[in-house]
Amino acid sequence: MFDRIEQTATVLSDARIVTPEGIVEGALAIEDGKIAGLAQAHDGESLHGAYLIPGIADIHTDHVERHTHPRVGVIWEFLPALLAYDAVVISGGTTTVFDSLSVGASMQKQERRELLKPLVAAISDAVERKLFRAEHLLHLRCEISDPATPALVDSTIDLPITRLVSVMDHTPGDRQSPDVDKWFWHMIRDMEVDEVEGRRMMAELFDRSAAHGASVRAHCVEAASRACVPLMSHDDATAAHVNQAKSEGCAISEFPTTRVAAERARDAGLTVVAGAPNYLRGGSQSGNVAVAELLSHGLVDVLASDYIPRSPLDAAFKIAADPALPYDLLAALEMVTLAPARLAGLKDRGQIIEGARADLVAVRVEGGQPLVQAVWRDGKRVF
Repeated sequence: MFDRIEQTATVLSDARIVTPEGIVEGALAIEDGKIAGLAQAHDGESLHGAYLIPGIADIHTDHVERHTHPRVGVIWEFLPALLAYDAVVISGGTTTVFDSLSVGASMQKQERRELLKPLVAAISDAVERKLFRAEHLLHLRCEISDPATPALVDSTIDLPITRLVSVMDHTPGDRQSPDVDKWFWHMIRDMEVDEVEGRRMMAELFDRSAAHGASVRAHCVEAASRACVPLMSHDDATAAHVNQAKSEGCAISEFPTTRVAAERARDAGLTVVAGAPNYLRGGSQSGNVAVAELLSHGLVDVLASDYIPRSPLDAAFKIAADPALPYDLLAALEMVTLAPARLAGLKDRGQIIEGARADLVAVRVEGGQPLVQAVWRDGKRVF
């Protein structure tokens, strides 16, 4: 593949290297944090036949708040929580993660409004101090039912680590949760409130969504356009939802809830992002379209972890082994490496090619289960 390899290069040998041209058995050299090429020498670090794949880029993970908000009413100290979260991310082979933070609140976790700025400050500080093993960027998940959202967007949209914006409405009866009654009982159990208080809170949410949803969405769309940040429409359920997103300049339909919406998104030229957990568990927890169905019709471009941090890795290997789906290992891995990186405008990673950033993962497979053996970011071993 390449000719010149310096003696100072780090060599990873005895690997099954997943390249755009196919799987190559041999050794790979790393120089100055970049991929230098295939190596002839076999005296480097042996990977003992493991797959060597590009680092995963995860554009949507809700898991930050699982660490900073571990229980109802509990806020954990941000830096230790973020370091624990980073360890979970890197151990699943994710070298670039978009911390997907709620901007505003629908009904649950209304403390998000007050905590967004200090949480973003803590992430930015840890990035600046190089405390993370993965690269952390921001995905602002803008809740359009909340009139507090515009000011929060304005306070975070111009940060260097802000790279994605999505507009979402978690008001039940549309999009993700069409069954209002099912949503209500799940929500009050999760929030640990009684039915009377839950009914009051839900009525308030409906009022806020009706009064502010359109204007808040318009503000978020304009802010993303002004900042030149890619914009995603979340939980599209109908062709009309996709048409609206297209007219607003959205480039991505994230987690479409029906095949109709995914087909319209594809026809409109939008990138389709689906949740890896949906595929792994055999369907949607909310009763929406199964990702396996979308995959079988070629309607998925990117897989994201959503609520299970290592699910992109597990999903890629399982998809490649699924005889019902038309994906080999390279194609399946590209949905969690190259495609999400390009979606976010990151052109320096996602493939094992000369000059690419050496974000790499060694994976061995035992009984069909992929196991992360080692991870490198910028050519340095971090796991």
